[in-house]
Amino acid sequence: MSKLLVTGRKKLSGETYVQGAKNSALPVLAATILTKGENVIYNCPVLSDVDASARILRYLGCKVSRSSGAVIVDADTVDRCDIPDELMRKTRSSIVFLGAVLARTGKARMSFPGGCEIGLRPIDMHIKALRQMGAVIKEKHGYLDCAAPNGLRGAKITLSFPSVGTTEEIMIAACLAQGTTTVTNAAREPEICDLAEYLNKCGAKIYGAGEGVMVIEGVTSLNASHHSIIPDRIVAATLMSCAAVTGSSITLDGVICSNLASVIPVFEEAGCSIKCRSGKLEFNAPEKLKSMKTIRTMPYPGFPTDAQAPLLAAACVADGTTVFVENIFENRYRHTGELMRMGANIKTVGKVAVVEGVNSLYGTYVEATDLRGAASLVVAGLCADGQTEIGGVKYLERGYENFELTLSELGADIKKI
Repeated sequence: MSKLLVTGRKKLSGETYVQGAKNSALPVLAATILTKGENVIYNCPVLSDVDASARILRYLGCKVSRSSGAVIVDADTVDRCDIPDELMRKTRSSIVFLGAVLARTGKARMSFPGGCEIGLRPIDMHIKALRQMGAVIKEKHGYLDCAAPNGLRGAKITLSFPSVGTTEEIMIAACLAQGTTTVTNAAREPEICDLAEYLNKCGAKIYGAGEGVMVIEGVTSLNASHHSIIPDRIVAATLMSCAAVTGSSITLDGVICSNLASVIPVFEEAGCSIKCRSGKLEFNAPEKLKSMKTIRTMPYPGFPTDAQAPLLAAACVADGTTVFVENIFENRYRHTGELMRMGANIKTVGKVAVVEGVNSLYGTYVEATDLRGAASLVVAGLCADGQTEIGGVKYLERGYENFELTLSELGADIKKI
């Protein structure tokens, strides 16, 4: 098993390019199933989650290859409609293949998805939406048996919560459905807009992506396209956290600053100076961070739940008290116990975490249990006295491409063993 060794108290400096967004790449890869021809997906990050999606595509009969940062997918040869349990368990995002396979073949059989255990992420909204579109879905023995005997058809769907995964599921399935689908209370995340941009390049008719109401007019077929994945705003927020705890100045290249509109003010409140220009973000941190008062995670455009963990790690060494309110997932403070092993002062009750900043953290052995929690431990290790040994690196590699190399190039003392 791989581990990270981090020796703290090293200043960061320099410029780095922000990788493509995991949460955009995964649904785009699933959506390639709908197309005819060869798709070229640029800026597609090298991640274990992306590899898991590629394995599913190959199992379904697609031709998948990687070349110079791009993933090439030819779905002309799709010849299966089932996905085995061992492939579905690799990532939570695998559920988005349900709508894609159903729309392409008229039937689908797959088990329930896996992923990090950060709380309930039920797929009942996915199933309900597809049933509204004419799918017949039976749940038995841990599998979903799905069919659309008369084809999928457009429907008026109102989501009880602006779920990103459900919105993506509907978008993909509705592209080839008969008629018009209207989604009310749709998710508005930038990754939703990126998926819509890709599908529209392929010939889909999606209107209102990034707004509360989205309309998809079904078409008879989609053609493959070339598309570049947007930069990962959560990776950007994590790198900003790394610079913040080390009192460093760094430049992030390839950033869409508007996608970080809820994150930037939090860092500014902590005393950091941020300038955005021409796709670059210049980040300058003070020697000592100030507390960030209250941070509430919310659906976009609110503060992202995925950025909570690295920001919480930064709050551990800020001057004063920061309160986090986690409104998305009920089990997303699992990293706090490991941070407390490093000397952090954190109290959690339900969805609230109260972080009292300390003068310094100290290195020890810690174990990551989920993706963003792993990132928080790296942030903490960068500012801790001595050496921090981080286990559970497999979780980090689900969403961060060669993160230790990126940080090393910026001046961090970090290596994987």
